[in-house]
Amino acid sequence: MAIVGRLIAKFNSYYADKPLLTIMVTNAVLGGIADTVAQSLTAIRLRTVRKPGGVDKDDFISIEIHEMDKKGLFPAGEILSPSKNLPPPFDFERLTRFMSYGFIMSPVQYHWFAFLSRAFPITKVSGTVPVMKRVAFDQLMFAPLGLACFFTFMTVAEGGGRRAVARKFQDVYLPALKANFMLWPAVQLLNFRVMPIQFQIPFVSTIGIAWTAYLSLTNSSDEA
Repeated sequence: MAIVGRLIAKFNSYYADKPLLTIMVTNAVLGGIADTVAQSLTAIRLRTVRKPGGVDKDDFISIEIHEMDKKGLFPAGEILSPSKNLPPPFDFERLTRFMSYGFIMSPVQYHWFAFLSRAFPITKVSGTVPVMKRVAFDQLMFAPLGLACFFTFMTVAEGGGRRAVARKFQDVYLPALKANFMLWPAVQLLNFRVMPIQFQIPFVSTIGIAWTAYLSLTNSSDEA
């Protein structure tokens, strides 16, 4: 807890001095953590597939990875690698793409949250209605656009062209958007209602570790 307290104090110090740059660096780091988690899940899944006898009924992590595999979240090309004895190499280029995306999108996110705060101010008299309006605007306007930017950026950064982008949208955009609507309205409701404004983006970014890991798996599941 003492370490967490020091980290929060350090973050507040940097945020007070350079809020936008602090958010950009924070999101880049969290994006890197998320993709590292996603690549680790893929590696665990591969080891599970190669394990003699399949999934161990007492191995909780292996069971969870196996269930995610059934839902098609792992790349088809990664079912078996050329070497059956070695885990797949860590993809540093993919990690860089995710960190770059988090860094680049942070200013947009920063100004979007500022707009929501100005457009729907929360007061002691009126709290619930402005929060609901913020969530509605965020999910109906920013979320679909944000996902579109994510898949477009990732596909282009991977070297894909217009056809690859169109294929990505056809295959994974709607499932990802549905998953977004299952998670983020509740997260943003809590965020806007409880979190102080200086912690709103870091809170979203922290929850976003799991979400970005999901997007990483979803994005890579469409790669040939």
